[in-house]
Amino acid sequence: MTPRLFVQAGLATGTVLPLPADQGHYLRTVLRLSAGAELALFNGRDGEWRATITAAGRAGVEVTPVCRTQEQAAGPDIWLLFAPLKRSPIDFVAQKVTELGADVLWPVITRHTAVRRVNLRRLRSNTVEAAEQSGRLTVPEVREPTALADVLGQWPDGRVLFFCDEPGAGGPARPAFAAAAGRPAGLLVGPEGGFARDELDAVGNRADVCRVSLGPRILRADTAALAALACWQALAGSWTDAPWAPKT
Repeated sequence: MTPRLFVQAGLATGTVLPLPADQGHYLRTVLRLSAGAELALFNGRDGEWRATITAAGRAGVEVTPVCRTQEQAAGPDIWLLFAPLKRSPIDFVAQKVTELGADVLWPVITRHTAVRRVNLRRLRSNTVEAAEQSGRLTVPEVREPTALADVLGQWPDGRVLFFCDEPGAGGPARPAFAAAAGRPAGLLVGPEGGFARDELDAVGNRADVCRVSLGPRILRADTAALAALACWQALAGSWTDAPWAPKT
């Protein structure tokens, strides 16, 4: 497979781009590539580009974009809000929801959140690696952990928030998600200990919140995050016949 890297710089034909040391090490030492080898580059703005390694030595690695192979395209606008988890589960969630197309990962601190410190650098690294491997053209934004009350206070107008509640407590996800196709949305998944009563009331009383159930079984917090996003993509996102869905 052609190596694929996320870069911060703008992409244009003939522009020489020095790579950061870690990416240069990956290409030169791990993959054992040398000058003339091809790779793919994307930056979340300019589509995907075929590029060549134009320098690979001890002084560093430089690459040069040759031509654009994919245009940048807008996809469904979906955020995932989740209570922080322990190290291995949160790494897994970051990787998989990136593959599933989340645009924003937003850790939310609730009354029963067991883990309150989040290694954002590690989380962002996981999203970059997953975006490179999955073929998507963007990397999700990873936001600072925020208290639930503050999240609700700054929630943007026009974005529906789907509250993924305890089994049986919300309405069916299928019609709710399908009805919101094409709209900016967020999915809120709670902590392993569930939401406190006052938190349930604060979320449930908002006009822009739609309370949905993810089925009859009690799901782990990491399972619920993946299940909610997969259902959303199947019913309202890029797995549908919506205008932003890939054409086959």
